[in-house]
Amino acid sequence: MALPEEVKELALRVRNWGRWGDQDEIGTINFITAAVVAKAAQEIQTGKRVSLAIPLDSAGPQIGLIPGRVNPVLEMTMVDVPFTGDPADFCSSDDRVTMGLQAGTHWDALAHVSYEGHLYNGVPSNTITKSGALRMGIDRVEYLVGRGVLLDIAKTKGVDRIDGGYALTPQDLDEACEFGNVKLCSGDVVLIRTGHIQHFLAGDRESYGMSAAGPSLQTVEWFYEHEIAAVAIDNAIGEVFPSERDDAMLPVHMIHLVDMGLTQGQNWNLEELSSDCATDGKYSFFLDASPLPFTGAVGSPVNPIAIK
Repeated sequence: MALPEEVKELALRVRNWGRWGDQDEIGTINFITAAVVAKAAQEIQTGKRVSLAIPLDSAGPQIGLIPGRVNPVLEMTMVDVPFTGDPADFCSSDDRVTMGLQAGTHWDALAHVSYEGHLYNGVPSNTITKSGALRMGIDRVEYLVGRGVLLDIAKTKGVDRIDGGYALTPQDLDEACEFGNVKLCSGDVVLIRTGHIQHFLAGDRESYGMSAAGPSLQTVEWFYEHEIAAVAIDNAIGEVFPSERDDAMLPVHMIHLVDMGLTQGQNWNLEELSSDCATDGKYSFFLDASPLPFTGAVGSPVNPIAIK
């Protein structure tokens, strides 16, 4: 399905190809400069830490909709084995995991999505091979730390959870900024809470995976104009689903990753952070959310930590 002309026109308006040079492979993460990180460190006042990850186990959010994206399966390869044969001596246990790298809380690499034969920065999509991504892999993102901002859409609207299929607008995002009394800065990492992950936390994986509130095409220019470095959300899809358009499959993914080079994250658990922000009234924090450096991978698990 080709992108409709009006969506292509939007994509061209926010396209960052060449903005950081023809060889750039990290896109909007370039907004997180050393100065941005140094300023973000000033967000740390109490040292309180909140993990934003869901558990990595077989009860994860995957329900078989995407082939190969399986929930983590842990296998013990050694169980309390004495290396010398004497159990009173040194003993060791070891394990391994089989999982889809985007099965749980994760970042999408810019190599995750292509359209019309191109990845971000005009790189041909045939650079994605059976051996992995030769360009735009998650390993190109060496670190992702900086200022995080929680846009709590659900609390802003006075509800526990936004209904699935609701398309977030720029006005929704602006109202959440006002609710949290935060002024966005270039290089911020925006975390969007809709409350949708409550379905998963309650054990309803079907409702969690089949529809979601999320960013719409209307918000694309908002992220572009605010120079957002990365965006993560508390659903499995990353954007509103079902899509606001019948003639475009996951168009926000395409524009974010391919045209803007904007890294996306999904399955982030923002419930504890939401409660904490409501308690102290502070909706910005230092965020440590660096991906694992899997060479050539198109995504990575992450255990994001918000530090106040």
